[in-house]
Amino acid sequence: MKKAILLIATIVIAAFTVYGQVSTSNKPAQSTEKNPNAPFLSFEKTVHDYGTIPYKGDGKCEFKFTNTGKEPLILTAVHSSCGCTVPKWPREPILPGHSDVIKVEYKTNRVGKINKTITIRSNAINDVIVLRIKGEVLPDENKATPQKPKPVGQKK
Repeated sequence: MKKAILLIATIVIAAFTVYGQVSTSNKPAQSTEKNPNAPFLSFEKTVHDYGTIPYKGDGKCEFKFTNTGKEPLILTAVHSSCGCTVPKWPREPILPGHSDVIKVEYKTNRVGKINKTITIRSNAINDVIVLRIKGEVLPDENKATPQKPKPVGQKK
């Protein structure tokens, strides 16, 4: 009985060892070296603070960036954390030393705090950058605030 358990344990260990070697050998080798001439994405700011803005006020801002690398920069994807934040970015390559902007519009028809992110993916050495917008949209001044009804049976 002991021999049978030992034999099964040995087979299981051998199978896992062989499987581990096969599954890792199929992965491409990852280079730890980056291209020294690759584009580099440099932003003037990564956070825009609206402060307090009125309800349905101007929710537009811009994030200016420069390609400080030696090859053309291509923004491959720009996504916001919410549908209320809409980014617009250049689709054509940005040459070394040139600048452009990512335009962001926050829909200010939602009252309350603003804390949203815009994720930039590119072919740059710093290939993922997260921008942030923050602030607060004030309540609509034209809208009367509803009075809370008093609970029944409660004295003043």
